[in-house]
Amino acid sequence: MRRPLLAIAFLALIMLIFAAPTACYLSRGAWEEAKILSRRKSIAEMVANRETSEAERRKLKVVLAARQYAKDSIRLKTKDSFTTFSHVDSDTLVLVLSAAYRDALKPYTWWFPIVGTVPYKGYFDFAAAKRAQQKFREDGFDTYLRPSDAFSTLGWFNDPLLNTSLRRDSIDLANTVIHELTHNTFYAAGQASFNESFAMFVGARGAAAFFRTRGSDSSAKLLDARWEDDKLLAAFWAHLIRSLDSAYHAHPDDKAWRIAVRDTVYTAARAALIAEIAPKLQTINPRYAQRTPLDNASLLARRVYASDLQLFDDVYEREGRILRHTIGRIISLAKAKPEDPFGAVRTWVGVRADSLRWAH
Repeated sequence: MRRPLLAIAFLALIMLIFAAPTACYLSRGAWEEAKILSRRKSIAEMVANRETSEAERRKLKVVLAARQYAKDSIRLKTKDSFTTFSHVDSDTLVLVLSAAYRDALKPYTWWFPIVGTVPYKGYFDFAAAKRAQQKFREDGFDTYLRPSDAFSTLGWFNDPLLNTSLRRDSIDLANTVIHELTHNTFYAAGQASFNESFAMFVGARGAAAFFRTRGSDSSAKLLDARWEDDKLLAAFWAHLIRSLDSAYHAHPDDKAWRIAVRDTVYTAARAALIAEIAPKLQTINPRYAQRTPLDNASLLARRVYASDLQLFDDVYEREGRILRHTIGRIISLAKAKPEDPFGAVRTWVGVRADSLRWAH
């Protein structure tokens, strides 16, 4: 335990070189990560412990098995991640804040060491998150604040499973483990949308393959159906982004007009989401179409996790649906063009960016 805790403290100290707010924020994150690491206990020992409930034991066994599958079958870098369990004091691990300009599809971004520029910021201090959200709103930004029950330290530390994630069902747990291990394996600095969308693909396809090896076709089919829903929504969000972008660029010097026209675009998008998309969703409650927020911040936040999802499946098909080959191919392409990993993958697949259309 001493080395990871000292490493965290050292990184926090280094950040004093930078602006005080960033140093304070990272110091808080370092402190919370230190608490998480200090509370780790072996999952294997928990499984063997008679005091562990049967329901928890089943889930913990899935976590260990999914981790081993990710290591052995699809060659993700696991180190000792997800071999331990840690309890946090809140039902929610962090609140994640996104903000965007109201008259342009432009996210507010933050910069941090290692990960580079990102369009979101996680808060362990929930009151601080709500204050930051309110400040952005007062300054005229759209905002989107959402909870998260897991995160990755990108392989810097051996991430434990958290009690906030253990509340999920076994299908979600396997997906989460493989998703987070994808970040351990590859993370392109400053390319949040690529990193998260790629991890979404590996998590979904990897978890489905994992359950098939266990003879659980029903779980695999459910994961496949969820992935199809994710791709359908991703295509819809991409179409909406193109519509808004065109509307904004039609009157580049008239901010009031741009704000007015966006409301018209979002009204039409809501109608299409309810009438055309919701009936096609297999695993998502149709009421999602009525209740999900539609503004620039929420839209751009969704794009982080749902950019060109079909593109990853295109590589998957070309690699004979062999997931480990697909992962290796995508990583090598992204490394070859770090400033535009999506472009590198599109070029290899032979897909033009403007050909990715949502079919009405």
